[in-house]
Amino acid sequence: MSQLPPTGLFARLGRLWQIQRVVRRYGLLEFTGRKPTRDEPRGARLRMALEELGPVFVKLGQALSTRPDIVPGDIWEELVKLQDQVPPFPGEEARAEIERALGKKIGDLFSAFDLEPLASASIAQVHAACLKPEAAPADGADAPSSGTLEVIVKVLRPGVEEMIRRDVNLMRLIASLAERFLPEARRLRPREVVAEYETVIFDELDLMREGANAAQLRRNWLGSELIYHPLVFWDFTRPSVLVLERVEGINVDEVARLRSLGVDFQVLAERGVEIFFKQVFRDNFFHADMHPGNILVDASDPKKPRYNAVDFGIVGSLTTSDQRYLAENFFAFFNRDYRRVAELHVQSGWVPAGTRIEEFESAIRTVSEPIFGKPIKDISFGFFLLRLFQIARRFQMPVQPQLVLLQKTLLQVEGLGRQLYPDLDLWKTAKPIMEDWMRNRLGPGAAFDQLKAKLPTLMESLPELAQRALQRLSREETSGGGVSQRAVEELRREIRRGQQRNRNVIIGAALVVSAALVYALDGYRPMMVANAPLLTWILGILGLGFWTSGSGRD
Repeated sequence: MSQLPPTGLFARLGRLWQIQRVVRRYGLLEFTGRKPTRDEPRGARLRMALEELGPVFVKLGQALSTRPDIVPGDIWEELVKLQDQVPPFPGEEARAEIERALGKKIGDLFSAFDLEPLASASIAQVHAACLKPEAAPADGADAPSSGTLEVIVKVLRPGVEEMIRRDVNLMRLIASLAERFLPEARRLRPREVVAEYETVIFDELDLMREGANAAQLRRNWLGSELIYHPLVFWDFTRPSVLVLERVEGINVDEVARLRSLGVDFQVLAERGVEIFFKQVFRDNFFHADMHPGNILVDASDPKKPRYNAVDFGIVGSLTTSDQRYLAENFFAFFNRDYRRVAELHVQSGWVPAGTRIEEFESAIRTVSEPIFGKPIKDISFGFFLLRLFQIARRFQMPVQPQLVLLQKTLLQVEGLGRQLYPDLDLWKTAKPIMEDWMRNRLGPGAAFDQLKAKLPTLMESLPELAQRALQRLSREETSGGGVSQRAVEELRREIRRGQQRNRNVIIGAALVVSAALVYALDGYRPMMVANAPLLTWILGILGLGFWTSGSGRD
């Protein structure tokens, strides 16, 4: 990490002093055990302090608002207001930014535009508008089914980037000091965590990126009865302005209203879990800001309620290796195979290589076993997380910054499930999804697909490798290395024969594997093949023929 310029250091110290003043002004030292110094409720004082400190602190409050099981009720009720009730900025400023970004007057862009915001959050605020009829999307197949041109216009807060940059720089300074002077902090890797957070929050400031996120999620889930994502109007979208189809619904935390409509909360909660796990493992592209302010419910069919998603500024994905290790961890955990969980942590490098598997397995079992088979309402996740942190410290387990966003989202999903249906069995709901993913991605069918995908590359690379060998031999002959032209020609002929044999062996192996798969999957309904026994024999005989011709000598 490069050295910070002195002016930057002074700015950070000034911000630190400002934070300290806000903490004292709102009497937040009460949370450290001191006597209250103000009469207002502590939850309201905390919310107002976070609002005054700016977007980074509001995001922290939003994250806490998703965990009513951890946060005391009086504080939770106030933090919920941070989801979409942050004090707005004037509508005239929003209109001016839209006109500047799009280069036209509001009246030329929209047939109606409401200066009063629909919602206001830490990064941006949203206004209702109507596009003119000529602005309808050219691609009718992806247009809103209702044909409406009602939209929402999202506009960045003025000066928000400077405020966020200031606080992120302060977080970087604190993280650097912590790693230097606190031995425990080195295991937590605060600088890497801050760097990951910095990437996420600055990506959120680009509304073009958010539009692309929305479009990708829409493609992934178009036609699903579980969730709907709005259409993006790209002609009206810029880095500071985003125009989306307006979707209606009931905020997911309006439990009383949903109950009055007869919504099936068990179905709603289970669908939320299914969406999350499919986004992570099927699509490897997940909505990572799933607080209640970003989730609406379409209750038109109360027995099959559907989610309507909004706000796509934060999304996540995993590397192939992290996705695989995470899936195997979940699968082993659901089956209570704690030894496999311990082995996977060592193999993936999530714990030091010298960790004793037996000890780590025992520690994981001690923490995990008490929560299995219990509904969410009977699980103290605060206590569970505390025990996990103790295990991490004992086994010197470093924080995995690339998984922090996923962990935060999983906690939000679990908190949402707790609010909707406390009897939800998270493990029972998620396990079939993981089993299906493991079968599709890690089973023999997946291995065959990978072989088939790599065959063209392998076949293309063989001539290049042969040509390189011939060039090297020719150079040796030219330099007096004793290799004759006749030997080179003979080598060329041998390489051509070898290439043909290799092709035959590869084709034969592929056919034999295909025969084995057809035989193994005969009767498995999703992949049933007509006349499977006959096809098995044909593939097997052809495969052995090619294999034999490739393996034999000329």
